[in-house]
Parts: sequence; structure tokens; C-alpha cells
Amino acid sequence: MTTSRPAGDPRTPSFEHLVLTGVLTPGQAAQTVAGILAVQREDGAIPWFRGHHLDPWDHVEAAMALDTAGEHEAAERAYLWLARHQLDDGSWYAAYADGDPDDVTDRGRETNFVAYIAVGVWHHYLATGDDTFLDRMWPAVCAAVEFVLRLQQPGGQIGWRRDDDGTPATDALLTGSSSVHHALRCALAIAEQREEPQPDWELAVGALRHAIRRHPERFLDKDRYSMDWYYPVLGGALTGAEARERIDEGWERFVVPGLGVRCVVPNPWVTGGESAELALALWATGESDRALEVLQSIQHLRDAESGLYWTGYVFDDDAIWPRELTTWTAGSLLLAVAALGGHEPTCAVFGGEQLPKGMDPDCCPDA
Repeated sequence: MTTSRPAGDPRTPSFEHLVLTGVLTPGQAAQTVAGILAVQREDGAIPWFRGHHLDPWDHVEAAMALDTAGEHEAAERAYLWLARHQLDDGSWYAAYADGDPDDVTDRGRETNFVAYIAVGVWHHYLATGDDTFLDRMWPAVCAAVEFVLRLQQPGGQIGWRRDDDGTPATDALLTGSSSVHHALRCALAIAEQREEPQPDWELAVGALRHAIRRHPERFLDKDRYSMDWYYPVLGGALTGAEARERIDEGWERFVVPGLGVRCVVPNPWVTGGESAELALALWATGESDRALEVLQSIQHLRDAESGLYWTGYVFDDDAIWPRELTTWTAGSLLLAVAALGGHEPTCAVFGGEQLPKGMDPDCCPDA
């Protein structure tokens, strides 16, 4: 629920950096933010949409989007929801029905879901400068990182899940491990801000980056999925010429001109979340023009009434599918627009240059 603010109130959200030609006008940006706020529960939880489930990763993505619009109180409530409902081992369940912590629909704990709190907490701190918030969230971030690192494999990759009975998955997903890489760097940034060095985390992130860059055989083969294509770039493991080469190699496979990015080849299905994330990865490599084109290409997914975005579109059938307007799709688009618009916290978190790298990946053994 939102509350009105008087004109000229310094707390009134500013949307200048959320305005992008062919993507969002000021009014559309405000509408999209209001759409996410309308889904958020009073306790801070942000499900995909009301009546569907909440997963911790997408919950954080939506909270970060709120911070891009200056809705810091609502974003903080989202992070405090995580702090209140963190499990004893530092994790969260993979899915909660409509964000109800007492109605768990997937009792597994996925490592990239758990790690992502560090990205959101660092983004919120950069947006607000709130040391009290950082102090309050630090124990939750530490516990989450330690849960994740207990599933790191000898080759540096991260096992993707622990089942409810405690059984750890040793298989690693390239997308998930790339997201964890980003999260560990944000966790290190928080540790540096608090002057609490974490040498074990530095070693872990270096080993993980080395695995992502040099050892594709250590990950399950999911190269049909566009996320496996661009996530090593979005997660900051690949940068510079190496990142640009990877993007160029997969461009024709995954990008459908004028429509967006396929979720998986060869399916004739483009999705808003993957498209917005690719745009964010393109921005991080200095390809702002191509990022803008991708964001412009998915405006057919925008719902004019709510300001939210449909998850995907099956172009062979000219059909929206599934029929769901998701907070995380809108959140990923707002984050990409914020980066292109020069929003400093978003640029710092996804640009990567200001994040600690941990140990040099080239120093890791090839074991």
C-alpha cells in the first residue's frame, strides 16, 4: 500500500533516471513502481503476483527496483521480511505461497536464491547510506553466505540446492553460480564497509570466477537457456573483450529482433525478464545502444492498465503466455532502465568496477 506525499516533499520519489526514450515516460515509470507496491504485502513480502508464490531471489529483485524509485521504506520492509524469516542454517525456502512464511510450497533451499540478499542489501545501502540498516542486515548476509559456501565444490562451482532433508546437490548451474559470484562480491563490499575482512569469502569468489571463466565442464549443460549465455557477464565473471565476445557469439541464437530474447532455443517464446537482464548485461559491457534497443523491443509486454509486464510472448501463436504480470519482470526492467539512466547505486552494483574482486581467478589451481 502506498501513501500520498505532498507536493515538494523531499521524500517524493524522483523518476528522472527511470525515463528512457521508447521505454518509459515519467508517468509510466511511476505506474510501474505503483504496480509493484500494490502487490507487496503489509509484512513486506513481494510475491510474483498476489495469489502466486514468493521466491527470495525475485523478492529481492523487486525490492531493488523500489529503491531505484526512492521507495526506500517499502524496500527496507522487503529486506526485513527476509531477516525475520531466515532459517537457522542461513537459508530461505525456495517458494512461499503468496509470501506467507507459514505456507511453504518448495522446501528446498537454492543457493543463488539465498545469496542474492547481499546484492539487495548493498544496493539499498548505497541508495540510502543507512548504517543502521546495514548493521541490522549484516548477520543475515553473513549467515546466507556461509550457507552458500558450504555447497561450494572443490572446483569452485556452487552446488545449486540443498533438499529439505539436508541432502546437498553437488551439481552446479552456470546461471546460478554466476549470480552467486555477483552476490559474493556485494557481500565483500558490505564487509569492507563494516571493516570486517572475510578472507575465506575472497578465496571462494576467486575460485568460483575461475570455474565460470575456465571450466564450463564443471556445470550442467544448459546452454539452450539464454540465462546461461549472458549470466556470466551479468554476474561480473566475464568482463571486457571476453564479455563482448560471449554476447556476440550467442546473439543470433537468442535475440529475436523487435520482440526480445528467447528464454530457451528453439522455442518461439520471448520473455521480459531475460530481455531486461540482457539489456543490463549489455550496459555493463558498454553496449548502451544495444541495451536500449532490447528494452524498446519488449514494450509489447507492457500492460497499460497496471504498468506491469507480462512474463512472455509466444510469437508463433501471437499469444501472451503465461497470463501473469510479474513483479520481478517489472523489477528487472526498472533496474536496466536505472542503469542506463545513471542511477548511481544501480550502476555501482551492476557495473562491477567498484565491487571487490576477491582473489585473482588466474591464481586458482586447475584442479
